[in-house]
Amino acid sequence: CAGADRLQTGMRGAFGKPIGKVARVSIGQVIMSVRTTDANLANVVEAIRRAKFKFPGRMKTFASKKWGFTDIFRQDYLKLKAEGRLKSEGGHAKIIRHKGPIGQVTI
Repeated sequence: CAGADRLQTGMRGAFGKPIGKVARVSIGQVIMSVRTTDANLANVVEAIRRAKFKFPGRMKTFASKKWGFTDIFRQDYLKLKAEGRLKSEGGHAKIIRHKGPIGQVTI
């Protein structure tokens, strides 16, 4: 038979070798989150707009109404900071409540 003397690869090694990286992403799941100052907001939005072309599918970009990665809204954060009711915890902030022993409450 013509060509029978050559080695045929066919299905050799077809038992699943990893050839790349993949992540399962749900619809509406946050893929990338960036924290920046208000002065750099336009630059960050443009950078994310350019980066989303590297991902398959449709991406949405929006600016959060919350301060940084905290659960506090921006206007509430600024008001609490002016009142001195925020305790910085590094990447987030803790609201100082008006409860507890009198010696521990700081205003």
